[in-house]
Amino acid sequence: MKNTTEIGLMKTAVTVFSMTGLFTVLYLITGIVLPQLPTLLIFCILGGLFLMPVEWFLMLRQSKKDYGKYSLKSALIGQDKQPIIKTLFFAFVLFGVAGIFSITIQPLENMLLFTLRERLLSFLPIGFDWNNIEYIKSFPKNTIMATCAVYFIFNVFIGPVTEEFFFRGYLTTYNSKYGKATPVIVTIIFSLYHFWLPFQNIFRIFVFLPMVYISYRKRNLYICMVSHILCNLFATISFIIAVFS
Repeated sequence: MKNTTEIGLMKTAVTVFSMTGLFTVLYLITGIVLPQLPTLLIFCILGGLFLMPVEWFLMLRQSKKDYGKYSLKSALIGQDKQPIIKTLFFAFVLFGVAGIFSITIQPLENMLLFTLRERLLSFLPIGFDWNNIEYIKSFPKNTIMATCAVYFIFNVFIGPVTEEFFFRGYLTTYNSKYGKATPVIVTIIFSLYHFWLPFQNIFRIFVFLPMVYISYRKRNLYICMVSHILCNLFATISFIIAVFS
């Protein structure tokens, strides 16, 4: 078996930010050109067709390069198995910690960045403000239902699963020379990678650092993956309830 090849922090940052930058530009252009569709629906479709496949491609290509065949081995190097019940225990505890940050850190960040956020959104069509529930409600019922269904599938399953394999597996492994700082560095890159939601970085870092730390110590990315899914599940269900209320 070949030794893993360090891909370097600079290369990691350039790869991630180029990928997500291109995706965000594509999302903005498509959202402006197709005002008849909710921007959230456009985001999920483009994410499923472009952003997530690119992340899978990079992982599979690295496995082919290092181990001779396309697989998820590049994302699973050094991972230890543990009982499902233990994984779920850590995940629910971390989900609770995320909930605490959602009522402490998130409102504070929203308050501090409110003016900057409003100025940026003033340059964009109304649909790019995902907090504007009335915008979603303005579409035909079938479009609203399709948007919520696609959003649920993408945000609860496709996104978290892909991102955890990519960030907590692949990128963490191939930047391991930074030792205990590696998960912190990758978490910061992960937060900043959300170009389409640029005003929640502090909150994301606070939420994911405990998840990433426990997953790193336990050598099990599924802890972070399940925690991520739980957080997105709660946020998505809350959004759907607000839309149909």
